[in-house]
Amino acid sequence: MKKHLFYLIFFLFPIINKAGSEILYPFTEAKSDIYADLKLSELGLSIEVFQLALTGHQKLESAGQLENPDILTIVDFSQSSKNKRMYIIDMLNHKLLFNTLVAHGRNTGEEFARHFSNTLGTLKSSLGFYVTKNQIMGNTVGLSLIIQGVEKGFNDNAVNRQIIMHGAEYATEEFIKKHGRLGRSYGCPSLPPDLIEPVFETIENGSCLFIYYPDPHYLLKSALLS
Repeated sequence: MKKHLFYLIFFLFPIINKAGSEILYPFTEAKSDIYADLKLSELGLSIEVFQLALTGHQKLESAGQLENPDILTIVDFSQSSKNKRMYIIDMLNHKLLFNTLVAHGRNTGEEFARHFSNTLGTLKSSLGFYVTKNQIMGNTVGLSLIIQGVEKGFNDNAVNRQIIMHGAEYATEEFIKKHGRLGRSYGCPSLPPDLIEPVFETIENGSCLFIYYPDPHYLLKSALLS
């Protein structure tokens, strides 16, 4: 009981993000415990990023935009591309289903992501919240998952830009061993090829995907974080 009370109190403290704004995020006790129960800190995911993801997830769920609200996917592009910086969480059963590598866009950065865009042809990743859609067979990248950006000005052009989730040989441990970092996509969050089928079957058709980077403009202007 004391442990639960501690985590509840801790999650109610304001977070000061890198944009310099104080934001208060209220959470249910059950969802607050997930971070500690799954030892996400030990896997490189900060409590601040987890809280931001919960905030947007809860708003999308409340607005009826999630057909599959039990699954939350977090991509933390503040981490090195050598890290397993994608976290797929079963919110209902408090389980970490996948923790894997994920590549960022070619013009977003090399080992570390730095630059983001919502504009066609930039070959950059886009920040913010997405809702997953159906699987498709891409012409060049094979089995893929459509992800619809739901944040105006930040990622709502994702479908027009053909930003999809797909597998890539440059998103593997073997590529890191050869090159010291992951390869880069045209802006898509690319995964190890052997994981695309189980990941897609888990997150498709209406779950929440959050792509994070501590960009001050995004943190201040995101309607789902305000």
